[in-house]
Amino acid sequence: MTAWRALLAGLQDRDLDDTAREAIVARAAVRLAADRAAGGRRPTIEEIVSIAREEFAVIIDAAQAKAARRAWTGAGASAGAGAGE
Repeated sequence: MTAWRALLAGLQDRDLDDTAREAIVARAAVRLAADRAAGGRRPTIEEIVSIAREEFAVIIDAAQAKAARRAWTGAGASAGAGAGE
């Protein structure tokens, strides 16, 4: 399932709790931040939190952003150094 379909499905799934929904939003925010990052660099925690808030109107904390970024880098994305750790 694409990240955007997972995001939409997760936001509409009434069986998920807030923590699960926030994790889905965090993963989508990582993908969007990575797409916007220059030169293939890894998105910062601040960028991830900001995108979740500004684009999806969901507040996530740094720990959720870090977990989502870890999952993203573990899935084969760029593991280059990035600020915000």
